[in-house]
Amino acid sequence: MQNFISRILFVLSLLGFAKAQTLSKETILLETPYGNMTIKLYEETPFHKANFMKQVQAGFFDSLLFHRVINAFMIQGGDPLSKHAKSGDTLGHGDIGYAIPAEFNSSLIHKKGRLCAAREGDDINPKKESSATQFYIVMGKKRTLEDLKKYEDRINKTQYANCARDYLKTEEGKQLKREYTRLKNENKVDSATVLNDRIEANVKTQHLKTPEYKFNADQIETYTTVGGTPHLDGTYTVFGEVTEGLEVIDKIAAVKTDKRDRPIEDVRMRMRLVE
Repeated sequence: MQNFISRILFVLSLLGFAKAQTLSKETILLETPYGNMTIKLYEETPFHKANFMKQVQAGFFDSLLFHRVINAFMIQGGDPLSKHAKSGDTLGHGDIGYAIPAEFNSSLIHKKGRLCAAREGDDINPKKESSATQFYIVMGKKRTLEDLKKYEDRINKTQYANCARDYLKTEEGKQLKREYTRLKNENKVDSATVLNDRIEANVKTQHLKTPEYKFNADQIETYTTVGGTPHLDGTYTVFGEVTEGLEVIDKIAAVKTDKRDRPIEDVRMRMRLVE
């Protein structure tokens, strides 16, 4: 299997798909009880960079917690309510009154060590806008080609479901849904089935406008050799990376947590700009 993966990566590399990121000249030092990490932000995500720099320079993150930790997935922090939270308090819902527009970029993927913006779910945040303060750092793990194929299928199913939801919000979709419900209530099963087939056909027609999701060469190489969380690509903004101290992510991710994934013993942070 490894030889097969290597051959695929070699062929894809010849096609020149991989893209580079532009690291900021500024460096952020993230201090924790488990060691320090240095972070560079990306020039390709200017709104997130400017906002994060502002928070760091203001000392906003000092004494906040890594309040959600999932081993082999990610470590999350930045909730302003965590500074004075008591043991057992539920965290993750704090904010400072504004969000950051999503800045998706196909070259900025969820590789281990990437700094990403947390956000509210799609149901209340269809534009996928980012929290102004909450972030997570990717841990993830190495994936196989079979894993990546499963993630592609999951992403495409989600895209189809979103397309269906949007279609049923249109006037045509609403009308057909009302008619379908009426037929079901009147126990006209055959007619309801025919109408349901029509609705699905309309959704598929709309769905064809969305290109099928496929991992590119950079993603395949990264996720099979370094690791990360591939299923989050294109849904959460990636805006920086840990340049030193990747082992600290593993240490924090390994701490004991409660049923809400909050560390039993508080893991506080401090951030500052360094030369």
